[in-house]
Amino acid sequence: MTSASTSRTTGRQLAAGRLSVDQTIGSTRTLETVRDESGQVTSRVRRTVLPGGLRVITEQLAGVRSASVGVWVGVGSRDETPALHGCSHFLEHLLFKGTRSRSAMDISVALDAVGGELNAFTAKEYTCFHARVLDDDLPLAIDVLGDMVTDSQIRVEDVEAERDVILDEIAMHDDDPDDVVHNLFAEQAWGDTPLGRPIAGTVGSISALTRDQVARFYRRHYRAPGMVVAAAGNLDHTTVVRQVRKAFGRNGFLAGGDLPAVPRASSRVRRVHGGRTSAERPFEQVNLVLGVNGLTRHDERRYALGVLNAALGGSTSSRLFQEVREHRGLAYSVYSFASHHADAGLVGVAVGCLPHRLDDVLETVRGELAKIAADGITDEELERGKGQLRGGMVLGLEDSGSRMSRLGKAELVYDELLSLDEVIARIDAVTRDDVRAVAAALFRQPEILAVVGPGPA
Repeated sequence: MTSASTSRTTGRQLAAGRLSVDQTIGSTRTLETVRDESGQVTSRVRRTVLPGGLRVITEQLAGVRSASVGVWVGVGSRDETPALHGCSHFLEHLLFKGTRSRSAMDISVALDAVGGELNAFTAKEYTCFHARVLDDDLPLAIDVLGDMVTDSQIRVEDVEAERDVILDEIAMHDDDPDDVVHNLFAEQAWGDTPLGRPIAGTVGSISALTRDQVARFYRRHYRAPGMVVAAAGNLDHTTVVRQVRKAFGRNGFLAGGDLPAVPRASSRVRRVHGGRTSAERPFEQVNLVLGVNGLTRHDERRYALGVLNAALGGSTSSRLFQEVREHRGLAYSVYSFASHHADAGLVGVAVGCLPHRLDDVLETVRGELAKIAADGITDEELERGKGQLRGGMVLGLEDSGSRMSRLGKAELVYDELLSLDEVIARIDAVTRDDVRAVAAALFRQPEILAVVGPGPA
């Protein structure tokens, strides 16, 4: 058993360096300890590497009666070939359909019976299965999740039944203008690549997937080295590790000497240098996304971009909301966004408006982007943006579920656990010059435009 060196900040001890610096099987590190003014421990984060390379990371929280646990798997839609488009999401659905010891109904009833919640989601670069329960029921949640991800049977009849469910889900997304235009924007930005394709797949790709293809994908990617079990709440780390070892140790899942997988490496991603795409749909409004290539998740400029995004379109006091909606009355919905991946990112503005206002909306948005690229933001916008990010972060960590997500992403995606104090310090360090520089670098690139609406767009 090893322990990490620590450096003290206000009320905290935080282990320095990358999480993957110690991948020794059986090692346990204390990554963070938070104390109140009286010296009482209010939070402690610990990490253990189990045989087979499965990582367990927990945060013990004082004063709560709940616990959240998630199994984070390092596979998402960008890991799919064209023939497997939608397979990650399909598999997410199928893992709820039963194991050798539990039927689909058994899985549903297990946590329903104790008032718990069980769900999952698929992203571009990872998949997560998660549960929230009373602290006394955490062993049950761990057992159910471990059974689901290590012993799914992927029966032919389940594949066929769930295929129809997913096709209905795709149809639902196709009826949502915001979903349609964002998918179109990603396709224009990254083309026919995994990042450019919708996570759920298409009618054609889902209809063509076979049981054997999904089963092979499962066996290849759902392995201990690529998984993280994250938990937060009223828990004891050593007890959780013992429960995870029991729940995941069936069928030789933790056998072997594999070390944990390192976070996804950067690779070359096709990027377009501007361009416009459109699609005709029988919607009442026109929906558009206007944007540019953004930053990767490890780019240190992401803190300045966060402040920029808040000032540009992150709230009702933002520039775009005030100019597009309040002053000109051109649209009801307007916001900006930034997304980050291992080796790529996007920054954009999304607007929904009546068709005859499209040209005015585009002119207004382009004007605001040009202004902010040339002049940056004001002192007031800088402080307001920082305050918005600080407040959103603190409020977002008020429950065990968000704390669990922080741990899972830190381990699987970022390879770095930053304390709340450290993130806030990086936000506070952002200057107007930083924001102006990132705005100029991004918004002087050729624009990418996606438009969806009635008639010729």
